[in-house]
Amino acid sequence: MSVQPIGVAIAGLGFGEKVHLQAVKANSDLRSVALWHPRRERLDEACSAHGLAGFVDWDALLADPAVEAVVIATPPAPRFELSRRALEAGKHLLLEKPIALHADQARELQRLAIARGLSVAVDYEYRAVPLFMQADRLLRAGAVGTPWLVKLDWLMGSRSDPERGWNWYSQADQGGGVIGALGTHAFDMLAWLIGPVASVQTLNSVSIQQRPHPDGGMAPVDASDVSLVQASLQWQGRPELPVPAQVSLSSVSRNGRGFCLDITGSDGSLMLSSSNQKDYVHGFELQHAALGESFRSVPADDDLAFDQTWSDGRIAPVARVLGWWAQSIRSGKPMIPGLAEGVQSRDACDQTEGPLAHA
Repeated sequence: MSVQPIGVAIAGLGFGEKVHLQAVKANSDLRSVALWHPRRERLDEACSAHGLAGFVDWDALLADPAVEAVVIATPPAPRFELSRRALEAGKHLLLEKPIALHADQARELQRLAIARGLSVAVDYEYRAVPLFMQADRLLRAGAVGTPWLVKLDWLMGSRSDPERGWNWYSQADQGGGVIGALGTHAFDMLAWLIGPVASVQTLNSVSIQQRPHPDGGMAPVDASDVSLVQASLQWQGRPELPVPAQVSLSSVSRNGRGFCLDITGSDGSLMLSSSNQKDYVHGFELQHAALGESFRSVPADDDLAFDQTWSDGRIAPVARVLGWWAQSIRSGKPMIPGLAEGVQSRDACDQTEGPLAHA
């Protein structure tokens, strides 16, 4: 008897429609069964385009027996409440980041998921990018020895135009700003590749302090668009091996260098970088330098290559994470990256966004 694909609903029609819907199609163990959006007009448009059922009532969606799992790709603010109710209804989840506005909310979701035996994935998709996976392999194999210094520059220009409109991204209490957009990935990445974040000191700033409001006039911005972080990491989770890390995050660097992760250690150095401002698959390069040698380019191992790629580079790593999630649902084994990783990253973001962190 053949096993039926897991029925998945997608909540949110930005990244959810553009990326998750396409990524679900790429997984034979999953099938899209419904869409959710609070605005009927937008929902009807998407449902017509994709031939799917649509819901504006969250409880009605959760009551549909065809919906076994839910991807929540809404803006950050409603995510916790939507997730809580979905877990209470017995649905497996895949959450976009940040998974909640505060770490205590993330821990509540973790408690509910454990109590109900549900699989919750967090879309830390950099863990699914071949060259990032290759960097992890090299680090585990001792390519740099014991890390001495980690430096991550992530200097992007997505919010550099002062005429770009005011919305939730401009509001700190709605989960907006560069810490929620890039910091949540950065902290997960560092915890994965090096080890847990032990402490954080931060200088945050708002460079563009007002933006055009959709209803006219200008509205104040209080979500940081620059964050400079000094952190202490624990190499492979060992407190006796602290690793200093310096992280520079920006969403207002018009000609920023993009992404550059530089790890220097006792036996060598590793650099992972891309100047591509729009795509986190196409354009990355991984370089390694053994002690006393120059950097050389390192390709990803063949087994790490994507089975399929798209012109939109975001789809392939998300599809891989969705595949891991389907395996977790089927097997009952813990999902990685999941809520344990989400709580850890949210904790670090909370420290970064603390009341004393602002310039």
